[in-house]
Amino acid sequence: MTISLDQLAGFVAVAEEGHFGRAAERLRMTQPPLSRQVQKLEREVGAALLDRTSRGASLTPAGVALLAEARRLLALAEAAPRSARRVAEGRAGRLAVGFTATAALSVLGRVLAEADAVLPDVVVELGEHVSATQLDRLRDGRLDLGLLREAPVDGEFRTRVVHRERFVAALPVRHPLAASAREVRVADLADADMISYDPTAARYFDELSAAVLRGVRPRSVQRVAQVHSMLALVAAGRGIALVPESIGALHWDGVTLRPVDGWPDPVVVLRAVWREDGTNPVVARALDALSTLRER
Repeated sequence: MTISLDQLAGFVAVAEEGHFGRAAERLRMTQPPLSRQVQKLEREVGAALLDRTSRGASLTPAGVALLAEARRLLALAEAAPRSARRVAEGRAGRLAVGFTATAALSVLGRVLAEADAVLPDVVVELGEHVSATQLDRLRDGRLDLGLLREAPVDGEFRTRVVHRERFVAALPVRHPLAASAREVRVADLADADMISYDPTAARYFDELSAAVLRGVRPRSVQRVAQVHSMLALVAAGRGIALVPESIGALHWDGVTLRPVDGWPDPVVVLRAVWREDGTNPVVARALDALSTLRER
């Protein structure tokens, strides 16, 4: 069976106009070719679709059944190119985004809200992964965009900073520094019991905390990979820790966060990372949305 869109459009026009002549005028064609189109359609269907009289044409039961489906198919045919263009322009489609646990606290909620507002026809698929896993998934195409801390050294990736924040001191609520109204000083951290970052599993934060504590030598009493574990140990009174300021969103019982006087401008960085040769056009739109977010 071979049925063309022109045949369906001709049939719908005759059905709606009730007259071959008026339908031909509507389609900007002459009546004989229109009649042949409808006749060919009837042969393909294997049933009469129209009752023809000298005064016009009316639908047969088979024609009534076909009319709704013909309209649906024509609407789909009209919408399909628009849908394809929107996908090609990055205005519709899917975007697989990876994020770290701390990224979720700092910007993920705002990123998703911005995506919903700017790209309502894009389905965002989320996955929480450590930075190394995100890079692997970017390489094999399972992720389109990553939100991670550490800048990749591979030339196959491009990056953009989307968020900066400070390190703050996380203190047990009964710690003397937690009760003080003043900011914590770097000198206060000398010889303090410190919950530190694991140099392998949390290399970015380990290297960053070592840099900001240069010249100060706290005692490392425990090393952990996740900020949540760090906060639990701080709350238990095992020591103090350095954490991104956005951790305050957790309102962790037993932990007080204090800024540290004398530290440089925000040093904790979150980056958007994507493949240089990526083919998903939604990525460019998403990066525009992230740029807008950063400017606020």
